[in-house]
Amino acid sequence: MTDLFPATEDTGASDSENTGGLNKAAVATLLPTGPGVQPTDPPSNTDEVIDAEELVYEKPEEEPETISPYDMPGKWYVVHTQSGYENKVQQNIEARRRTMGVEGHIHETVIPMEDVVEFKGGKKVTSKKKMFPGYLLIRAEMNDTSWEVIRNTPGVTGFVGHGRRGSKPSPLKRHDVENFLQVKKDGEKTIRRTKPRLLYEVGETIRVKEGPFADFSGEVTEINEDQLKVKVLVNIFGRETPVELEFSQVAKL
Repeated sequence: MTDLFPATEDTGASDSENTGGLNKAAVATLLPTGPGVQPTDPPSNTDEVIDAEELVYEKPEEEPETISPYDMPGKWYVVHTQSGYENKVQQNIEARRRTMGVEGHIHETVIPMEDVVEFKGGKKVTSKKKMFPGYLLIRAEMNDTSWEVIRNTPGVTGFVGHGRRGSKPSPLKRHDVENFLQVKKDGEKTIRRTKPRLLYEVGETIRVKEGPFADFSGEVTEINEDQLKVKVLVNIFGRETPVELEFSQVAKL
């Protein structure tokens, strides 16, 4: 009897569907063989794949080197001016060094500033104050020409460290220059102080301007920056009495 369902040979059709029409035996013949050949199976965990961009080494940016003011061309000198005319004298020197063609000898003028804590309206305010009122610093190559230009500038009353008549002034030492000036990374000059100083100091004599002790003066014995108060020894009827006052109630003499 004829078998209605004859046995069929396994042609591997299911394998050919997954290999683009080729069975496993045919695919095997196309793969490289020999020593050193490693399997090319894809990684089981895609999180372990290394991004090539992550392997790029980025060199850290180098911070710009700061130069001490003392190592700049020229030497630093201190010039005495009329009180309250420091800015005007600075402008006069800058103008004269350009018009008289000595920019190569007189490099710059600086008015040293510092941060000072003041109390206005019961609030703490940090403001800029001149470190040495009546003085400014000049960086220059001190020769006969530059000396004449500076000392004959309106408002200049003389040099600090000037010896006998006709002699050149003495420049500042490195310690003094770096104590007065500091260079930031962007080249801007600033004062070396990192903490603003208070407007008042212990031992200083101040005047009371408000309250029952108005117009009295006394010595500062204690400063409470957090509470904005100061303790002052006030002479009342011949006897020194400690009085606690707010910063807004006192002023410098």
